Amino acid sequence: MAITRLKRKGRKNKQTAALRRSSIKQLTSKPVIKNVDVEEIKKGFKTSTKEAKPKKEAKAEKEAPKAEVADVKKEKVAKKPAAKKAAPKKTAPKKEA
Repeated sequence: MAITRLKRKGRKNKQTAALRRSSIKQLTSKPVIKNVDVEEIKKGFKTSTKEAKPKKEAKAEKEAPKAEVADVKKEKVAKKPAAKKAAPKKTAPKKEA
């Protein structure tokens, strides 16, 4: 008697086993522990906050560029010819019988 093999079932079983093995490897793996100097990081935060400008000076600097951008936009608008906009067509609602 000849033996028939279920090839599709065999592939499925191998795939399931491989997936289970890879998930077990991921769950049991430990991250690499690096030497991190916490104090150095804290110093970096303190210096960055001290170097920050007061709010009033920051607002004054932000407002100045906005005025320049507005002037440029006005010039561009003045150069372009006025374009006519087409009005959207109105359609009557369909009545269902």
